[in-house]
Parts: sequence; C-alpha cells; structure tokens
Amino acid sequence: MSDKFLLGVSQPHHCSYLPEQQERLLFSLPDQPLSPEIYQWLTEHNFRRSGEQLYRPYCLNCQACQAVRLDVSTLKLNRSQRRLQQQATKLNWSWRWQQQPLLCDYFPLYQAYISARHSEGVMYPPAPEHLQQLLNCHWLPVSTLEQYVDGELVGVLVLDHLPEGLSAVYSFYQPEHALALGILAVLAGTELCRQQQLPYLYLGYLVSDSDKMRYKSQFRPQQRLIQDEWQTFC
Repeated sequence: MSDKFLLGVSQPHHCSYLPEQQERLLFSLPDQPLSPEIYQWLTEHNFRRSGEQLYRPYCLNCQACQAVRLDVSTLKLNRSQRRLQQQATKLNWSWRWQQQPLLCDYFPLYQAYISARHSEGVMYPPAPEHLQQLLNCHWLPVSTLEQYVDGELVGVLVLDHLPEGLSAVYSFYQPEHALALGILAVLAGTELCRQQQLPYLYLGYLVSDSDKMRYKSQFRPQQRLIQDEWQTFC
C-alpha cells in the first residue's frame, strides 16, 4: 500500500454496541486512492467500508470489535441451521444474486426493518440516502443477495467484492417474518462464495457482549482477527 495513504481519527462518541464504552474510529480521508486490492489489505487490519470510505474501531480502552470471516470450504452447519434450511424449503424460500441492485426496489423493506429493529440507532429515521451509501461505491463492485418467499422479496444482504471473498456490508429483511432471515442470508452468502470460487465470507465485527452481534458466533469453524492475525474458533 502507498506510504502516502492518509487516515483520520474521529472524536470519541457513544458506542452503539457497548453502552458503557466510548467509540473512536480510524478512517480513510476523502480522495485517497482506494481500490479492491487496498481494501483487501486493510481488511487484514480490521477495516470495513462505509459509503466511499473505509474505517476501523480505534478505541482507547476497548478491543471488543473482532472481525469475523468464514472459510466456506470448512464451514459446518449445526443442528439449528440445518433445521432452519428445512423450514425454509417448506416455505418456498429462495435466494438470488443481483449484480445491479436498485435502491427503489429495496427502500420499503429497508424502511420497515430500520423502523422496527433500530428505531433508537443512528440509522433512524431511515432515509434513501443511507441505503444509497450501502449500495454504491465508485471504486468497488457492490452487489446484493436477495431472499424470496413465494416470489416476494423478504430480505437483502449487501455485499462488497474483494479479491479473496465477499464482505457482508449490511443485511435487512422483513422484521416479523417467521424465518430467521438474517441467518439464512449468511448461509446463502457462503453458497455464493462457493459458486464464485471465493474462499471467504467476511461477516464484519463480532462483539461478544453485544446481543445484536452475538449471532455471528454460531457459524463454526470461524476465523477472528485478533491483533492482526486470523485465529480459528471451532
């Protein structure tokens, strides 16, 4: 990576995952020469994408955010996940890869999800501009994995395309649906990686003490980035 690559540091602010903590971010400054290759390198140092920028936690007193990735060649479904797949099949669930996602197709679902699940978060009230930042990045291919039940769109997983895998940016879905659509999105994402012959599905950060993030720990084996080294948890 170029030695001229510049990063900024945010002021500390309230952490949305751990209420007792203050969050601080390290982020790429505007007009930096970003690319999928640079993003892949920075992924190995705990960075994620937000809009056109890359960021990572840079907190003074906390190291709880651990990036998680799944090696799709070794992932094993547990009993609950296999049962969920069987239930989904009975309800005529399917998924589709969309390489040219359209905001207008997704906003009603995004709006319903944010309003029901994150009405106290920074993404409320839901706005088209927020979704646009998820779906568009001029220096990176972005696609979506769409979930359907009986032909009705019920879930969307936004995916960044890296040289070594797909990175799950954000998932939203019908908030009161009978199926665990968030789990199904991850399972479908691993299948898409296999189809595209990509080794990893990146799931973003795991915060073990956060109820919102704990579901990621159930996919095993998984690799967690700890002090810039991927460690396997079975």
